[in-house]
Amino acid sequence: MVPTLTKRFEGAAMSSESTRAKRGAAGELDAIDRRILATLQEAADLTMQELGDRVGLSHTPCWRRVRRLEERGYITRRVTLLDGNRLDLAVNVFVNVNLRRHQENALTRFEEAVQDVPEIVECYTVSGETDFMLRVVVSDVSAYEQLLKATLVHLPEVGNLTSTFALRQVKYTTALPLEASPA
Repeated sequence: MVPTLTKRFEGAAMSSESTRAKRGAAGELDAIDRRILATLQEAADLTMQELGDRVGLSHTPCWRRVRRLEERGYITRRVTLLDGNRLDLAVNVFVNVNLRRHQENALTRFEEAVQDVPEIVECYTVSGETDFMLRVVVSDVSAYEQLLKATLVHLPEVGNLTSTFALRQVKYTTALPLEASPA
């Protein structure tokens, strides 16, 4: 089992290196780029003129910067955030998943399978006692029980699932802390 764990840690190290390399690219952002990104995180539906007014640019230079930020992958997409409570999808369940096997193909099969479960809104590989952490959104405990029995326990290579129900959401944001990143 030690070789498998070593392989997982080596993969994590490689992931950290690629993350650092991507992070280093943030150095090419100037203060205006950061203002654009911060503003778009709060209001992605602004017109280019409104965005330009907020960051101190006219329409065309602002459009060029936004386009460059999209081309370089800083902006990956623009979405509308929905209110889960209003949609009767207010139950958040954090699911720790341990796989039976840790070979690369087992990890890949699991990762591919979670893509097809709409109730799984986030999936992370994690370090520690568990292999993956999922965030599942459902309407109620009964809906989660049904999902658990019909789908989650049947995902490829699942050995053990531990579910934790969120009682109350204290903080939620999709905005990244741009002021904390290097200038």
